[in-house]
Amino acid sequence: MAESFAFAIADGVLGKLGSALIQGVGLAWGVQTELEELRDTLSTIHALLLDAEEKQATNRQISDWLGKLKLVLYDAEDVLDEFDYEALQQQVVASGSITKKVRSVISSPKSLAFRLKMGRRVKNIRERLDKIAADKSKFNLNEGVADRRVVPSKREMTHSFVRSSDVIGRDHDKENIVGLLKQSSDTENVSIIPIVGIGGLGKTTLAKLVYNDERVAGHFPIKMWVCVLDESDIENLVKKILKEMKGDEKYSDFSMEQLQSHLRNALDGEKFLLVLDDVWNTDREKWLKLKDLLMDGANGSKILVTTRKKSVASIMGTFPMQELKDLSHEDCLSLFVKCAFKDGEDNQYPNLLKIGDQIVEKCARVPLAVRSLGSLLYSKRGEHDWVSIRDSEIWKLEQGENGIMAALRLSYYDLPHHLKQCFALCSIFPKDFKFDNKFLIPFWIVQGLIQLSGQNARMEDIGETYINELLSRSFFQDVEQLTPGVLYEFKMHDLVHELAMFFAQPEYFTLSFHS
Repeated sequence: MAESFAFAIADGVLGKLGSALIQGVGLAWGVQTELEELRDTLSTIHALLLDAEEKQATNRQISDWLGKLKLVLYDAEDVLDEFDYEALQQQVVASGSITKKVRSVISSPKSLAFRLKMGRRVKNIRERLDKIAADKSKFNLNEGVADRRVVPSKREMTHSFVRSSDVIGRDHDKENIVGLLKQSSDTENVSIIPIVGIGGLGKTTLAKLVYNDERVAGHFPIKMWVCVLDESDIENLVKKILKEMKGDEKYSDFSMEQLQSHLRNALDGEKFLLVLDDVWNTDREKWLKLKDLLMDGANGSKILVTTRKKSVASIMGTFPMQELKDLSHEDCLSLFVKCAFKDGEDNQYPNLLKIGDQIVEKCARVPLAVRSLGSLLYSKRGEHDWVSIRDSEIWKLEQGENGIMAALRLSYYDLPHHLKQCFALCSIFPKDFKFDNKFLIPFWIVQGLIQLSGQNARMEDIGETYINELLSRSFFQDVEQLTPGVLYEFKMHDLVHELAMFFAQPEYFTLSFHS
């Protein structure tokens, strides 16, 4: 779905076409008319691209049209970059206007040959763009203006601790798992309890709720939390477990023999709780090897596993799998109201509440979908906005995970354009990657994604508002303050990460990090 960036690419090309250097090159090298016609044609398409990007999800022809346009725009970017480079490389006059600098070099044989070659390339791009522009009338696209506002944060920063009052509809599940964790076993020291459910249902949230419960904290002297994902290497998992136990100690250079010795000594005779979050690997032999290294813990030690796959639960579990069910419609509506309104505000908008109830019905009782759309509508009080979500064609698309991706797509399409790019770029980092504001904001700045809103604005401050807006819309979560008011960490839900990858590919690739 990389056609999502057609607007951004067109925006950049138009900016370059309007620059003083490119205009001077066009005049000096005799391609001014071609460049002006290219700019005029692109301007007529540019205003339609926001609407096209949203409609492409339900219209394959529009998606193909955007794909063709994007290829032409990339070629245009390349040509304009070559103009920039050639003109700057050949400047020999240290002062004077850009036009004089460019004219000072056009007489060389290299410049004359370059001018002819580039003239042909510009003409080819313009002709291709004309053909694409001629097809725009087929799609009934509406003109739109990009929302370039820097939106202030609507809500206070959240944190990684999960309070019982913030989790709706999981009291029974929580009490059941807390009871299982406190049970002892007559047959083995370490027991494994798997929590199973589809993505977005709240498995990790439930595990956190249990993990932070005072009764659990008092029962287990040692607690460890490890996000597993698709990690299949036992050595890396042991390093993660040791890091959870020992803090800053480094184990990168340790052999497997040293690692297993450290782990077994650390757990010897200790009652521990280990959470293995988001497990995918179904290699039984690997899990048996890991379990073997953990068996020196005291009787009553537990491993709590969260997974989408029942096959993982059957391989790992010593207790029956705890299958997480959908939330009731009433609980989903309560969660939606909590996300979409300020406390008590829902009573002022009975019509919106009725539409919200119909939106919740489409969310297949999955909390992540409900929370995402509730957050989207938090600042919207016009019935039109709510009806457009309820009646969107996106719901008719075939979706995995019980329709949750439709809800997440709707949240993405509602983002201001500059935030779409910032969000999608986060897909290059692996799932469960811990972002922090002091890393992500400079990263966005280097990529040219932070837009200044005034002479006195600082890019770092604008970047903070970007992060806060994505947090308020549930694209980021699990915020942890490292230095209050200065440095904080946060993550993306794995399904939200999949959404970012969907819209970013093949523009970006995912980086891999190994500790």
